[in-house]
Amino acid sequence: MLGPELVAELREALLARRRDAERRLAALGGHFRDIVDASANSNADDEHDPEGATIAFERSQVDALARDARQDLEDVAAALVRLGDGRYGTCEVCGGQIAVERLQVRPTARTCVACAARR
Repeated sequence: MLGPELVAELREALLARRRDAERRLAALGGHFRDIVDASANSNADDEHDPEGATIAFERSQVDALARDARQDLEDVAAALVRLGDGRYGTCEVCGGQIAVERLQVRPTARTCVACAARR
């Protein structure tokens, strides 16, 4: 069972992770708009223009990073729900306790190390 001080520490780690993901997502949204704006007035054709491939790659890269940030937000939200209803720190696969050290390193962890290794 997690003590109140550890719960407070882990909650703060989750909230910090959420703030970081929100900042990343906002910055990536601005970067994506910059890429679109820069290519809007060009005659870039991804297939035939040498610059087109670079623009497509940059858009794809920003999109992947944004998906990661959104996934972080979902993971944090789910962890906060588990924290609130008393399921936080319990492995979703075997029902055992997730090691405190794992939670401190990865506060959104849903599984213990043994179950994560089996996946």
